[in-house]
Amino acid sequence: MKRIGVLGLSCIMLLAPGGDAASQVAGSTTLGVSVEEVKAVAIGWSAKRQILGKAVYNEKKEQVGRIDDIIVTPERAVSYVIVGAGGFVGLGRHDVAIPVNQLQQQDGKYVLSGATKEAIKSLPKFEYAKK
Repeated sequence: MKRIGVLGLSCIMLLAPGGDAASQVAGSTTLGVSVEEVKAVAIGWSAKRQILGKAVYNEKKEQVGRIDDIIVTPERAVSYVIVGAGGFVGLGRHDVAIPVNQLQQQDGKYVLSGATKEAIKSLPKFEYAKK
């Protein structure tokens, strides 16, 4: 089993805005990433393609939710995934924050050991801060 924390962190660290980055144009250092960095990005993880929207299962292979978001702290660490459970077309949906170290990757699926739909619905509902 793999922990998603390390994988997600690698993905987000590549995507997070940083200090001075080199451009893809030779000699320029104002915007983007260098040609060598592009190679690293190309073989890295894509949150959109490989994590977001993926089903979350328990160890009994029962689907208990879906990964809807990844929360990156101000220190650029991937800390939580937002898992949505229940609902139909967004109605009755219950989103919760799950620490990334509780989520594992097993046989190409994301596994949250000990989880059930009922257990997830009993967790405090996650709501984004209002700006």
